[in-house]
Formats: sequence, C-alpha cells, structure tokens
Amino acid sequence: MAPVRIFSIASDETPLLAASLGTSPSAGAIAATVAAAAVLAAGAYAYAGMWPTSQLFGRCVVAAKRPTQIALTYDDGPNDPDTFRLLEVLARHEVRATFFMIGRFVRQRPEIARAVAAAGHLIGNHTMTHPLLLVRTPRIVRQQLRDCNAALEDALGTPVRWFRPPHGGRRPDVLRAARELGLTPVLWNAMGYDWKPTTPEAVERNILRGFRKNLRRGFATNALLHDGGQAGMGQDRRHTIAATDRLITTWKNEFAQRGEVCEFVTPEAWV
Repeated sequence: MAPVRIFSIASDETPLLAASLGTSPSAGAIAATVAAAAVLAAGAYAYAGMWPTSQLFGRCVVAAKRPTQIALTYDDGPNDPDTFRLLEVLARHEVRATFFMIGRFVRQRPEIARAVAAAGHLIGNHTMTHPLLLVRTPRIVRQQLRDCNAALEDALGTPVRWFRPPHGGRRPDVLRAARELGLTPVLWNAMGYDWKPTTPEAVERNILRGFRKNLRRGFATNALLHDGGQAGMGQDRRHTIAATDRLITTWKNEFAQRGEVCEFVTPEAWV
C-alpha cells in the first residue's frame, strides 16, 4: 500500500540526509518519524475497515454503475411499531426494500420479521447484538453471524444470503467468516444519519446529498436508513418513515422530468 511505501522511503533517507549535512538523526526526529508512520498506518487501516465504499479488505456490494437505480436499505430492526409503519409506506408506493435485522430483536419479535418477508422485502443479517466487528475476536465474529442467521432462519424458514456489518466495520477475516456462511456483504453510498433524533427534512437532505454525488459519478444509490435502533425495541423512527415517503416521491418525480424511470432494487440486482 502507498502509505507503507512512503514510510519506508522517509525512514531510509533520513540518515542519508543527516550524513550529507554532517549530522546524525536525533532520537526525537526518529521518534517523530515513527509516530507519524503509525498515525498514517492507523488511518489507512481505519479507512479499509470502516469506510463504506472501501474494497481494500475484500469485495463488498455497494452499487452498480446504473444511476437510475435506488436501493432503500434499513438497519437495526425489527422494531415495534415503526417497522410496521414503514411497511405501509413502502406498500403504498409499491417499492421493495432491504432490511438488515439484529438477531436478538428477531428472537423477541419474529412475527415482525415474517411480516417484512411476507411483504416481499429482502432480509439480511446484521449480527446478533450489533457489535463493532472490526475490534472483536474471530470467534466472536463467527458466533455473532451464526446466531443471527439461526434467529432469522428460525423465524423465516428460509436461508439468509445477505449481511451488513454494524457501523460498516470489517476485516478480511470478518468478510471471510461471512462468506463461509454463504453471506454476501453489503455496504452503502448514501446515509440518512437517522439513528439519532432528527427531522424528516434533514434525513431527506442527507440521502439526497449522497444520491446527487452518486448520480454525478454514474452510480446507483444504496441508501442507508434505520427502522430500529440497537438500544432496544421501541425506538422512535417516525422521521425515517416520513423521509422515506418524501424520498420515493422526489425520486419518481425527478427521474420522470428527465424522461427516465426510477427503478427501486435490492442488492441482488448488483451481483
């Protein structure tokens, strides 16, 4: 990787430069060089493991080069009552979406997961308890994925094929563990920032900002929203439901004005 190459050149040339000046590199200069290298290496690792569009640690589905396609994806459910309310909005617009569910909530309320599946939406694994997998041991990673798969498959009676790591956190072994379970990792390229108290207008603005950037680059939009929250059942997501209604209407109208059709898809369309 480029950052590592830069560090090695800098550290190799430091004594040569010092020699040409008739001086020796000080302990402080060497320590500063090492510290800077460590900071940049940590930054590179964080980018590879947390940035949603990074592919450095392994391939993840983000979006295809099809700018008229939109994938609405929802994390941290199932959640009562707002997952049900969201289903009503999606049904009214005849839009199919993707729900990445937390296993412990599926165990609590399997009938909500079944309602999502019965409405025709895609369901994926979002781990059992929503830990940051980037800093968990390989054993815990495998357990989190297996337990969530079991909760979903017990509720739905069908295999699970999709996985989104909480916070987007992954390492090569996280992606490997997912694939060993038959799971395809999915990330995102537009975020609503709706996991905290906010307004429908703010959520809509955030998603549209990502959408317009994707459009300029010729990519589809994979929108990350939340129908639940990791803290527990009953999280208020009314702002997300209202924003979903507004976004679907905005997209349909905007593409129609260009003589195009907005196609709502799930990540299955991009593999």
